Amino acid sequence: MWVDLRSDTLTRPTSGMRRAMAEAEVGDDVFGEDPTVNRLEQRVAERLGKEYALFMPSGSMANQVAIRLYTEPGDEVVMEADAHPFHYEAGAAAVVSGVTIRLVQGRRGVLDPAAVRAAVRPPNVHHAPARLLSVENTSNRGGGAVVPVERCRELASVAHEAGLHVHLDGARLWNAHVASGTALADFAAPFDVVNVCMSKGLGAPVGSRLVGSRSVAERARRFRKMLGGGMRQVGVLAAAAEYALDHHLVRLADDHARARRLWEALAAAGYAVEAAPDTNILYFGVADAPAFVARLREAGVGAIAIAHDRVRLVTHLDVDDAGVARAIEVFASLRG
Repeated sequence: MWVDLRSDTLTRPTSGMRRAMAEAEVGDDVFGEDPTVNRLEQRVAERLGKEYALFMPSGSMANQVAIRLYTEPGDEVVMEADAHPFHYEAGAAAVVSGVTIRLVQGRRGVLDPAAVRAAVRPPNVHHAPARLLSVENTSNRGGGAVVPVERCRELASVAHEAGLHVHLDGARLWNAHVASGTALADFAAPFDVVNVCMSKGLGAPVGSRLVGSRSVAERARRFRKMLGGGMRQVGVLAAAAEYALDHHLVRLADDHARARRLWEALAAAGYAVEAAPDTNILYFGVADAPAFVARLREAGVGAIAIAHDRVRLVTHLDVDDAGVARAIEVFASLRG
């Protein structure tokens, strides 16, 4: 039995999702004529309380378009030290927007408003001017930590007072919503633009939405085209995302419960676990993470070493209770 806990991007379309994709009504999305895309964009915008939601092929593209919307070459973007756009987007902010990134240390990926205020330097010819604050919710490298809505409001307030726009990398905002009970629109309200992914916990094969005002979306459409993100009969993919919204959102609570069960078992077995997971991501420490991950793979469990001494596990749609039980058995055997 293979139990793949490397990422929630590994999910495969369910049979119902495949049927929805096969039956999708489609058109040319670059011309704005794909009815399934248009319907999905409207639904997502309404759920997040914004005017418009633009289909994006990936979360990384959505984040990079958001950065480009509010910056010019030589500007600075402020984000938490473990943020996804810094660690996992191939230096795109420097290439696409010509910006520098100012990292601010948070706690479990969650920024302190006072630290953000201190990081924004006053105008000075020697400094790159800060134009954008980027917040990640949930925080991947923070162990799936939820940024509470009150903290989101505080961070946005500090940024706006300093003249910065605010972007939410909400790739896993669905998880934050289900775990906290906070409405998606409440999470999104403090931010000028929001990225939400469909290809992680929701289990769709492709796609994100960049959500904001209609004027922002029209400018974002141009940058999307620049980056090669203007696709044609994309309703096939939008249908998968619609199915995911209808069938896979509430069940994220199952992933969260399984992550907590896994964390409890690892703690009981003596592993150096980090904080208990808020959602579906957990981390633990070992002396040689790459070697340990190789041993896990040999025993039938997939994991990722994100540092020489740190391992990540992620629960998702394709890992059920039996899979978690098997993973726990393997972890116990490797401690013996």
